[in-house]
Amino acid sequence: MPDGRKPLTVKVVDKIADVPAAAWDSLVDSDSPFANHAFLHALEVSGSATAETGWLPQHLVAEDSEGRLVGAVPMYLKSHSYGEYVFDHSWAAAYERAGGSYYPKLQIAVPFTPVTGPRLLVQQGPRAAAIEDALLETMISVAGRLGVSSLHVTFAAEAQARRLAASGWLLRTGYQFHWHNHGYGDFEDFLASLASRKRKAVRKERREVEVQDIEIQTLTGGQLEPRHWEAFHRFYLKTSEGKWGHPYLTSEFFQLLGTTMPEKVVLVMAKNRDRFVAGALNLLGAETLYGRNWGSLGDYKFLHFEACYYRAIDFAIAHGLKRVEAGAQGEHKIQRGYLPTPTYSVHWFRDSRFRDALADFLDKERAAIAAQIAELSAQSPYRCDETAAAEGAGD
Repeated sequence: MPDGRKPLTVKVVDKIADVPAAAWDSLVDSDSPFANHAFLHALEVSGSATAETGWLPQHLVAEDSEGRLVGAVPMYLKSHSYGEYVFDHSWAAAYERAGGSYYPKLQIAVPFTPVTGPRLLVQQGPRAAAIEDALLETMISVAGRLGVSSLHVTFAAEAQARRLAASGWLLRTGYQFHWHNHGYGDFEDFLASLASRKRKAVRKERREVEVQDIEIQTLTGGQLEPRHWEAFHRFYLKTSEGKWGHPYLTSEFFQLLGTTMPEKVVLVMAKNRDRFVAGALNLLGAETLYGRNWGSLGDYKFLHFEACYYRAIDFAIAHGLKRVEAGAQGEHKIQRGYLPTPTYSVHWFRDSRFRDALADFLDKERAAIAAQIAELSAQSPYRCDETAAAEGAGD
């Protein structure tokens, strides 16, 4: 090892069940519920992330000389590019036009989950950098052994992404919309921070939901029951099939969330005349509420905004959370208090010619993304930003 200590042993495991849950979770940041053993295990045993669905687990685990787990990587051999949210379909087409085979590839990610977090899980301490180096070396070695075209680390924590970029990996940026808690006492306190016109619009949307005879419940922990998951899966199927055409997550997956990690689940459920009609699934970290899946049986005006955005803000304020991350896409989130925030991925390619061509493309794309973030940020609904913009316009 670089620090002269006894070497690590890094190996591949093809199911996370082969790794003790407590050992894996000891490496996971408390604000990253999606990297928890229970979440990844639920994806695998429910049939959501398996070889049959194009997500063959090839997780890396690093052990010290006494057999203790000190590092891990959630890694999958992919035969397609679905369920990733960092779109590389055009890269695959270009690679294959050049005569190569883009698939299979190796994906370091949480399947179907566009949430930023550490992707190289390491025991913190003086050997952390050495453990990361050993994991990276093994990732490239496995890529060579399997003959894959590339390695992709998506929705990586910024520090890890920049470290890999400094070592020659290609850096790609994107953005999502996040809400930040500036010490609000309640939802009305948050509304007071908005410009008058935006504040009135939010209040109008919330009233529109009320007059549709809709009751909303926010459930977590022991409040969750199998009937809630049965209903939510129906919502998820209807919305997924209508919007994307392929629902990735199975009914068993949602049931497992409720039984193996209920304290991390915040499920917003909407009733109309005593019948569940819509729901929004969130997962809870130490400081952040993460919005994940939404589904509805019908078209209820503004219910999506209420269930996914406003109830999440309500919950975050009540529980002293710092952020709500509302998932991928959606510029409409800006007017509801969610502002653009950069996301990061890094990519390694075997073919140096393709890598060099892609590096030039990504340089231009990063500049375009930075400009988009600046333009979107200027649309902030907050009063202080409007004041600053007005002052700037008068200069």
